[in-house]
This record gives sequence, structure tokens and C-alpha cells, in this order.
Amino acid sequence: MKKQLLLLTLFLMALAIPTRAASTHLYRGNSTYSSDILYTWDGKYVYSGNSTYSSDILATWDGKYLYRGRSNYSSDIIFSWDGKYLYRGRSGYSSDILYTWDGKYLYHGRSTYSSDIAVTISNNCVYLGRSNYSSDILYRFSGMIPVPVLIFMLN
Repeated sequence: MKKQLLLLTLFLMALAIPTRAASTHLYRGNSTYSSDILYTWDGKYVYSGNSTYSSDILATWDGKYLYRGRSNYSSDIIFSWDGKYLYRGRSGYSSDILYTWDGKYLYHGRSTYSSDIAVTISNNCVYLGRSNYSSDILYRFSGMIPVPVLIFMLN
């Protein structure tokens, strides 16, 4: 009985240990070569290039705010995110909307007009404007990246 309880406890403790997701990379153009990695994303931090060293952290994501560097201070907030709108800093005002996201298209400001489409995000690629032609691929990414983090990487 003691062995079973010990095994159950060890199993539950193993489940409780947080694991880091595999790193996701943003590549220049339609490439997947390691020499074309611009940024690395590990689920919390954005790193420069193909690095995961703490000295190479450019931004921190907490699910609502994107912070400058390895910070979580309100004075270091770059973007705020509500799932549809990306705001400048810690704002929630419509005048501070930088981009609107509809699940495929990223629009400039608070717009959903086709003329305001900045990029199309589809099939792990970022396309110029309203396109899905391979010749219009600006960037390719290897996994899931939240929209605000991706926008940070694109700027």
C-alpha cells in the first residue's frame, strides 16, 4: 500500500512540473534554414535569432501584455491584447488600436476594410497584404506564435 501511495504521489508530482514547449522560430522569407532564423519563441520569451540565452531576451508575453525585455513592469508594456485588437502600451482606448485581427487578416488600426489589410497569416506563413501566393511570403514560422508576439517580431 505504501509503495502504491508513493508511486501515485510521484506520478502526480511529475504532472505538476511545468514543461517548456519546443521553441518556435520565425524565418526570413519562405526559408526554414537555421541561418534565416530571425527570432525564437519559447512560449514566454522572444529571443534574438536562434538563441534561448537570457541575455538575448527581447520581450516577455503573459497572455495579455507584451513587455520590453525580461520585464513584467507596467512601465515596460509594449502592447495590450484583447483577442481582436492590439493596443499601444497598456491602453484599452480605441484611439490606441494599432491592429485588428480577424483570424486570418491583420488590419491597420480599427478597420476591417480589405484596403487596410497589412498581412495575411495562414499556413504558418506571413504574406504581404491580402495574398496567399508563395511569392508574397514575407516570413515563415515553425509553430504557434500569439498574434501580439508575431507582430512584435514583424516590426
